[in-house]
Amino acid sequence: MRIGELAALVGVSTRTVRHYHQLGLMPEPERLGNGYRDYRLRDAVLLARVRRLVELGLALDEVREVLAGDRGRELREVLVALDADLAAEEKAIRARRERLARLLDEADLTPDSAVSPEMAEVLRGLPRGSRFGEFDRDLLALVDTKVGEAERDEFVEMMRPFGEARERIAQIYARMDEIADASTNDPRIAEIAKDLADEVPKDMAALAVGHDLDHRWLDEMPPAQAEVLRRMIGILKARAR
Repeated sequence: MRIGELAALVGVSTRTVRHYHQLGLMPEPERLGNGYRDYRLRDAVLLARVRRLVELGLALDEVREVLAGDRGRELREVLVALDADLAAEEKAIRARRERLARLLDEADLTPDSAVSPEMAEVLRGLPRGSRFGEFDRDLLALVDTKVGEAERDEFVEMMRPFGEARERIAQIYARMDEIADASTNDPRIAEIAKDLADEVPKDMAALAVGHDLDHRWLDEMPPAQAEVLRRMIGILKARAR
């Protein structure tokens, strides 16, 4: 039979058959005098095997290994590994669906609603209505995207005291908004820096002091607000000595 007939018999495209030839999954049969390949029943059986293994989820390299010598033990080992991979994917999909369900239960969805459930809880506890507060929320969402799961849990735990100090944090946010257009010599800066340092949890203060943090993002803030945060970090370092 010709390649088109073989492909139709097994339920694949002629392009797929040619691709399997190129990868060495199927030997190319001899050509007839007219130049056409002459496929036999054994070619259809082999092609059907390849198709079944691919449909199970095996990569083509794995299919080649399984078919080499037709060793059943290798096939079992590959299928056990595939089953473990599928189980892990199933678990990940289930976790994503649970996360989506929680998001869909929220009344007001924004692009930042897609942070981790743990960080979403922290953000819900922070006051709204402040321009500086929204900048702070954006930074926290960025941290949530960057850190790993274990680091995220640790960071979120550090953030919990901020939710308990919601009213005081709201007042600091409001004071930060007030100095948005002020100069770096504004006398309010020192007091705000001290009050903000007083609100930083101990573990988070240790993190700020013990790591060489990248503070380039301060350049994107109004100068007076950036000065508050620089002085706050200085206060935390001085207290750690």
